[in-house]
Amino acid sequence: MSELLVPTFAAIAFPEIDPVIFSIGPIAVHWYGLGYVVGILFAWWYAKKLISKPRLWANNTPPMKPIDLDDFVLWAALGVVLGGRIGYILFYDFAKYIANPLDVFKVWEGGMSFHGGLLGTTLAMVLFARSRKINIASMLDTVAAGVPVGLGLVRVANFINSELWGRPTDVAWGMVFPTGGPEVRHPSQLYEAGLEGIVLFSVLALLIFYGRKLKNPFFISGTFVALYGVSRIIVEFFREPDAQLGYLFGGWLTMGMVLSIPMVLIGLAFILSARNPETKTQR
Repeated sequence: MSELLVPTFAAIAFPEIDPVIFSIGPIAVHWYGLGYVVGILFAWWYAKKLISKPRLWANNTPPMKPIDLDDFVLWAALGVVLGGRIGYILFYDFAKYIANPLDVFKVWEGGMSFHGGLLGTTLAMVLFARSRKINIASMLDTVAAGVPVGLGLVRVANFINSELWGRPTDVAWGMVFPTGGPEVRHPSQLYEAGLEGIVLFSVLALLIFYGRKLKNPFFISGTFVALYGVSRIIVEFFREPDAQLGYLFGGWLTMGMVLSIPMVLIGLAFILSARNPETKTQR
């Protein structure tokens, strides 16, 4: 298949935004790191808003107290960072880190996996919920509701960093990325920000506030997992595969697709298993 090349004058100019917001001496604040921080804080704030509205929950009883969410913030941060880093090492570049073990700690060079972060945060939620005797399904639902905002912000930061760009294209909104060679490429980071951030958050909010689906434990977290998986699979058709992996199994599959397909199935299983405790079985 011939490589798709488009004259650069047909592309939208890439906005030159400094990845570093500001620096004080050796300390630099990056948009990427800020995306994670704001995402975690928003999810914490949003979850507290949800549990402050008893009408959203089964039997008008929120499953936890505000102080529980205050205490969980540190657990969430550790789950995201450690899970994301370990996931990237295992799923995307294991050979590099085996050859250079000390590079594991160079987090400032990038290298985070959403799927690893999801597993790490899920483990943190399960352990925390068990320690506080909180219903695990409701814990998952509460946290999942606000996560898409952080996902969207981090994808915008990927765009600012000129990383994880898309495949060559001839669409009118294609861009030439500073690190992506001379080809005009899909701004796939923005596709992800739209689907995983704006669309997913909006769907969950509609289900929560109009569908009252927090009354059905596992429904919101299942919808989050399934729709993220679908969104990621769609975007992978436009996103350039990781150079060290390329296409898997000699075809068109990417690692992002392989990791997202089980998410869709697990999410659907969660949705189908969700039941409203207030609904009495008819005999």
